[in-house]
Amino acid sequence: MNESVRVGEKANKKGRLLAAMSGGVDSSVAAKLMLDCGYDCDGATMKLLAGGGSKCCSLDDIDDARRVCEALGIEHFVFNFTDDFTLGVIDAFVSAYVRGETPNPCVECNRKIKFGKFISRARELGYDGIITGHYAKIKRGERGAELWRADDKSKDQTYFLWTLTERELSFAHFPLGSMKKEQTREAAEVFGLITSKKPDSQDVCFAADGKYAEFIEDYTGKVFPKGDFTLEDGSVVGRHHGIIRYTVGQRRGLGIAYECPLYVKEINAEENRVILTRGNGLFGSSLSAEDANVISGEAPKGTFRAKVKIRYRHAPADASVTFSDDGKSFSAEFDTPQRAITKGQSAVIYDGDRVLGGGVIK
Repeated sequence: MNESVRVGEKANKKGRLLAAMSGGVDSSVAAKLMLDCGYDCDGATMKLLAGGGSKCCSLDDIDDARRVCEALGIEHFVFNFTDDFTLGVIDAFVSAYVRGETPNPCVECNRKIKFGKFISRARELGYDGIITGHYAKIKRGERGAELWRADDKSKDQTYFLWTLTERELSFAHFPLGSMKKEQTREAAEVFGLITSKKPDSQDVCFAADGKYAEFIEDYTGKVFPKGDFTLEDGSVVGRHHGIIRYTVGQRRGLGIAYECPLYVKEINAEENRVILTRGNGLFGSSLSAEDANVISGEAPKGTFRAKVKIRYRHAPADASVTFSDDGKSFSAEFDTPQRAITKGQSAVIYDGDRVLGGGVIK
């Protein structure tokens, strides 16, 4: 079912929905569109962080969400999920970085909080579904609800939603799937919403200005020791300042004078080494992924052709994909080598614009 709607469209009352209100323009417009589409709606903001100093999930954002709900004439609630967010998202993020991986906390937040705790709370309160401001589509297929890419590919957020199941998708509404960001802001202005010109949040909400290393050291109370920069043959070419300060593909900030540019190829946490390579050494033709999810619930049998996306700003690439017998992992062989395949990032599988599922690169 594609829940995208036109501005101002009216319909009969269809049920009670709970909108996830972040205090931003996307969730504000999503709630208004579903109201105009004939649903009874309320809004709820998830409090995820203790205190209120981050760039999103702040006290100001909660207040903006409340004011939008007030303007729309709907109830506003605040759900305190700080403990769940700390355990399920922040702890997992820190642990992965310490292991030398580059995790994606937005994926885990969607899995455990926005489509985990939030849906559970909405069901407990008797709602018929939830609304979010994600740029993605939900369509009805042979096996139930399916996840599809948004029309605006530059804003498409399906990469962060591969952990969802058919059951969760059948309970959700994504009204912005057929809209461009400019149209969303225009709609907010037409509706007179205070969030119409509010800038988008760019950074991970719990790490100010993207300073992950500083956050991790503050959070753990540990100082991560210096170690060796080595080439792939093991030769030492310099000293690094702690493995949490580097990620695969990085070139800048290494502080190494060498005969040619060097890039981070691998982080070996056990040996406290950062392995460097020349540019062509970053390319790989295959990956393995674990913790896999298939949205339909049934992993395809045998090897099949698909496109696989290895990071948010990466174009999906042609590949041959094979799931394990238990469906918990898969491998992908790319037609052409891909740059900087990174442990901890997501590998998301697409059949055209439909999302089949994904996994965590290992």
